[in-house]
Amino acid sequence: MKKLPKVLVILGPTASGKSALAVEMALKFGGEIISADSRQVYKGLDIGTGKVTAEEMKGVPHHLLDISDASHRVSVVEWKEKAKKAMDEIISRGKLPIICGGTGFYIQSIVDNITLPEVTADEKMREELEKMSDGELMEELKKTDARRASEMDPKNRRRLIRALEIARALGHVPKIENSPSPDFDFLQIGLTLPDKILKEKIVKRLVQRIDGGMLEEIKNLHKNGLSYERMEELGLEYRYVSYFLKGKISSKDELVEILSAKIWQYARRQKTWWRKDARIKWFEPGEAEKIEGVIREFLGV
Repeated sequence: MKKLPKVLVILGPTASGKSALAVEMALKFGGEIISADSRQVYKGLDIGTGKVTAEEMKGVPHHLLDISDASHRVSVVEWKEKAKKAMDEIISRGKLPIICGGTGFYIQSIVDNITLPEVTADEKMREELEKMSDGELMEELKKTDARRASEMDPKNRRRLIRALEIARALGHVPKIENSPSPDFDFLQIGLTLPDKILKEKIVKRLVQRIDGGMLEEIKNLHKNGLSYERMEELGLEYRYVSYFLKGKISSKDELVEILSAKIWQYARRQKTWWRKDARIKWFEPGEAEKIEGVIREFLGV
């Protein structure tokens, strides 16, 4: 049987400590990190996304950060193609690819080799759909493709719009075809924390980001041409800080209260996404020695 190249995946909800663990394991096992975060692909979205800093990287090469201007939408298809190329290059250097992030669909697309429909973005249609509420988008998708609507998160506006775009172009959204990748051997390590601790970390990290210049970062993005409409699409920090800047949220305290609740809801959705995948081995951040042992066994070192 052909011996497949090994690839490590480190995933988990926001604020669980994925980036630090990925760097630690990269230093131990000669790895390079590929970001699987749907917003960290964009230049200038640094503090708001919690993008790993040069100091935090500790010299470990990181890939697929800052690969696009924020006005351009990076699709799953595009990310998957770039991730595959990065994996091949890392392996060719005799290094271990480590995919690290919290965007479940990005990770699944590469682990399960998902084939997605290729439908070009229709900017005119998107402008039309952007005027609709989340509820209206869901109702429209139900009329166009009831099966796909039943699988969708009714609050994930960006994916609702994309599903409608595909459904209108093809008549329906094709059922996602997937089969575990025939080219790589994956180990998926998941980080988790008790809900109470994760909630506290989310609030603490949010306050640190606000105090650390997040509002100024987002003000400057708008000043340099990133529309408030696009910030809404980018979600969470960018959506709610844009509301704050427009006066829809009256104070920083209110911003922290609303945004921490929204980030917690997102973390719960992340956990729900991964719960269905029995291949993921779950640990808490303090179990680094156990994690290292599992990785050593996987790599045979």
